[in-house]
Amino acid sequence: MPAGSTFDTFERYKQQGLDARRRGQWPAARSYLLNAARLITELAREAKGDDLRHARQQTAEKLLELARDCGQASEENRPAGSAGKSKPTSREHLGREGADDEAPDASGWMVRERPDIRFDDIAGLADVKDEIRLKMLYPFRHPDLAERFGIRPGGGVLLYGPPGTGKTMLARATAGELDASFFTVSAADLLSKWVGEAEQNVKALFDDATSADRAIIFIDEIESLVPARREDAGSGVMQRVVPQLLQGMEGFGKKASQPVLFMGATNVPWQLDPAVLRPGRFDEKVYVGLPDLPARRKLLDIHLAARPLASDVDLDTLAKRLDGYSGADIKYLCDRAATIPFLAAVGSGESGDDTTIGHDVINQVVTATPPSVRPEAVERFAEWRERHS
Repeated sequence: MPAGSTFDTFERYKQQGLDARRRGQWPAARSYLLNAARLITELAREAKGDDLRHARQQTAEKLLELARDCGQASEENRPAGSAGKSKPTSREHLGREGADDEAPDASGWMVRERPDIRFDDIAGLADVKDEIRLKMLYPFRHPDLAERFGIRPGGGVLLYGPPGTGKTMLARATAGELDASFFTVSAADLLSKWVGEAEQNVKALFDDATSADRAIIFIDEIESLVPARREDAGSGVMQRVVPQLLQGMEGFGKKASQPVLFMGATNVPWQLDPAVLRPGRFDEKVYVGLPDLPARRKLLDIHLAARPLASDVDLDTLAKRLDGYSGADIKYLCDRAATIPFLAAVGSGESGDDTTIGHDVINQVVTATPPSVRPEAVERFAEWRERHS
């Protein structure tokens, strides 16, 4: 099956699984999600580049977790007198141990850290960084002035844009700039029944964050946690967790002494529940687009600076040629261009001390690797941005 066809089928299965899950159709949802996980695993094996492979493997793991959730829900809703529950996997058993007796330990699924990354460590995105400074950092850094003008630190910020543009890194850098505790958790973990009731997990997340002097909560792929709800949706976990999350977003960080910034990232903002975009929730929406020319040039420096380049490589010209490529794309191109002469040197049995990355090799790699983000996708982001700016 061609890669494009496989990916389209994966997307279809994933969406059908999420739709069935929202309606409480647990067996169908589990089947669709397992098929989606199988396909994205195949695509991970075929991925060009470690970043893309890792991202797809993570997606597969999240889908498997959601499928287990659906299997558990199906067993819990099995009619009386039917066959008993299947034995849980070791991971499910360990996660659920004691869940009925006490609240789940958030340390098992929530990561808390103090990132040391700063904005200067991120290539380009000057406009995005300025927007984050103005809307998010300055109220934290100048609390007295913010109080004078009635500007409350904290709030909700949505980072949206094509995949591979650095949204997660920007969130971590924001925490680094503020020297804030950075709480990150996947939507799948929040929704997993074997780590406790989903709405209790959301409450625990906000409670832990508000206990810090200053904190940032970050959830990637936020659309899987607060997807657009349908009128025919059932009364499953999603119908309980979405109101809990919205309530948390409206209530957290109200105290100036304990400001909390809630950041979500998504590649598909149009799949979000409109309720999460209302005032008091994601008040700020920041578009993280494809790298501009200066950013592409810096990315090339970052990924090629320590590698042996031939004298015929013109990075300025290459940066112009890579218009439309994401940061993840550019990293892959650099890694691939280094792999070719490396393998040639290994195959020749020589030391390779004189082997370099030349123009022809880079040209070969770029020619064989089109941008991962299609122009029509960029246009769709522009349309969504215009409607929600």
